[in-house]
Parts: sequence; C-alpha cells; structure tokens
Amino acid sequence: MRPFEYLQPLHWEDATAATHANAAFIAGGTNLIDLMKEDVARPNRLIDINRLALSTIEETAEGGLKLGALARNADTAYHPLVRTRYPLLSAAILAGASPQIRNMASNGGNLLQRTRCVYFYDVGVPCNKREPGTGCPARDGLARSMAILGTSAQCIATHPSDMAVALAALEAVVHVQSSNGSRSIPIADFHRLPGTTPDIDHTLEPGELITHLVLPNHAFAGHTTYLKVRDRQSYAFALVSVAAALDMDDNGLIRQARVALGGVAPKPWRDPEAEAMLRGQPPTEASFVAAARHVLRDAQSFGVAPNDNAFKLPMARRAVVRALQMAAAGVLTNTGQDAHQAPAQP
Repeated sequence: MRPFEYLQPLHWEDATAATHANAAFIAGGTNLIDLMKEDVARPNRLIDINRLALSTIEETAEGGLKLGALARNADTAYHPLVRTRYPLLSAAILAGASPQIRNMASNGGNLLQRTRCVYFYDVGVPCNKREPGTGCPARDGLARSMAILGTSAQCIATHPSDMAVALAALEAVVHVQSSNGSRSIPIADFHRLPGTTPDIDHTLEPGELITHLVLPNHAFAGHTTYLKVRDRQSYAFALVSVAAALDMDDNGLIRQARVALGGVAPKPWRDPEAEAMLRGQPPTEASFVAAARHVLRDAQSFGVAPNDNAFKLPMARRAVVRALQMAAAGVLTNTGQDAHQAPAQP
C-alpha cells in the first residue's frame, strides 16, 4: 500500500474543502481499502468522514424516508421504518456481503463501490476502467460475470451493489453537498454507463459528498421482492438480481410496476417501457413474460465458452418473471435459491 495523508474533519465544510484530484473520502472502507491494497486505487489523502453527523434515519415531511449517508447498511436494513415501509430495501441489503461487512459499510459508500471485474482488480493486465485506452480483455476472456446490457466497446463490467438495485426500483434521490452548494440526483441519473469514459462510474462532481438518500412515499410495501441468483447462498455477488415492486388496485390489476435488475449492467438497470406494459394488466405469467422479454430485448453476451455469459440472457428473463410472480404473491425474498435453481423457462 502506498503512503497517504489521513484527515478526520468534524464538519462537512472542512471535509469538502480538503478534497483534491487525488483525495478520497472514507467511511466504512470496505471497498476502498481493498482497492488500495491491490494498488488499484492510489489516493494520497484519505478524508475520514465518520465524525460527520450524517447517520440519521428519519421520516420526511412528505411521508418518505431520509437515510443518512453514514448510516451503516446493517442499521438501515434492520430499522423499523425500513423493514415495514420499504421491505424491498431491507431484503436487498441483507442479500449482500456478510454481517461483518454490513456492520461497517455505509449507505453512501455502498453506492460508490466499484466493479468486482477480475481484470479491473489485476493491475498486471489491461483495463479501460482502471487505465482508459488500454483495452477490455473481458470481452473475449473471462466474461461469465460480465454485463449483457448497457455495455460499450470500452467496458462490460457490472455494478456490484444489491442495495443500489432496490434504490433504483424505489426511485430514491441522492443528496450531495460541496463547497459550491447542494444538489439532488435521482438514482437513475447517479450511476453512468461506460460509453467512451468507462473510468467514470457516477455523476458526482469533484469535491461532492453524499449526505443522505431520500425514499419517496409510495404504495409498494405489500408487493415487493428481491430475487438474487448467485453461485452460492452466502457472500456472493449476483449473477442476476431483480428488485420488483407492484401496486395493485382493488380489482387485482397492476396499477404501477417497478423492475430493476442487478448483475447484468454497469449500473442498476430499469426499463420504463417494460414497466408501462404492466399497467392495467393482471398479474399473470403471460404479462410478466412479455415485460421480461422487453427488458432483455437488447441483451448481448460476451466471452468464449465455457467462460462466456450467454447463460445470463435466459436466466435474466426467468428471474424477472419469477420476481414479478413473487411480488404479486407478497413473497419478499428467494431464500434457498441459487444459480443452480433457476426459475422455469418463460
């Protein structure tokens, strides 16, 4: 690990003022420290923000929920207001990492964690996300865990967060602060697709600090699910995950639908067109299959067998159908399901 300067400001003004091009904020450090150990991240200044008053979880005046950026993932998942009103978020957080990591990881840091692509972590091989212009060996290499949506010629890495997938479905808003003022960023606009700049993961400006997230008031609590398909049940990143939420009317028809996918794209993936297809429809397999096919209509596989990710295309379609069926039935999680127990073919 390279030497670095370490600061512990008491106020956000001091924290943001201390930033520069090669500085980094640190909270739980569950991803950043790993990146520094592997020489992927090389900040020469760490700004420890744990003393800032940003860990509160409280109701908003509009009936939503405000989640402090420094609230730990475990505290967020088990908070009574989250569990009763936003069970989808609780389920997604508890599907990720391990209890020890959830006790350390912060809400803001969860959004900013970087891909777990093996080429990104290996400084001995090219990687456009780590060093722009060097190439993307994953496209024809070890692509099993890579993206099938939202890719570019520069990068096919996936975003690793479970929490962010649920936040996308719940249409959270990220609030940030800097010396230039504050602003709010809809979660759909927070993460970036790689395009020609795969090294830039998000839309934060230099010196901006995430202060809190806001979940809007909604009617999804009774019909949500987080389905995570992975190689093993514990401590594994998603091959495919789906956060599904339905608002049902008195006649049993779908009033509104939200579907967000993880493990398949460089950011949590939502398709408003597919969601619109479900409005006014009964919660039937036919309706869900049509929506799933629409979500995956542009999916593309990469790699060479047996290390390719072609299996993700049918797996993602099946997972969307299964998640919507579970949400309609009020089943919150997929306890016991793994990559070897994929749902039936739609």
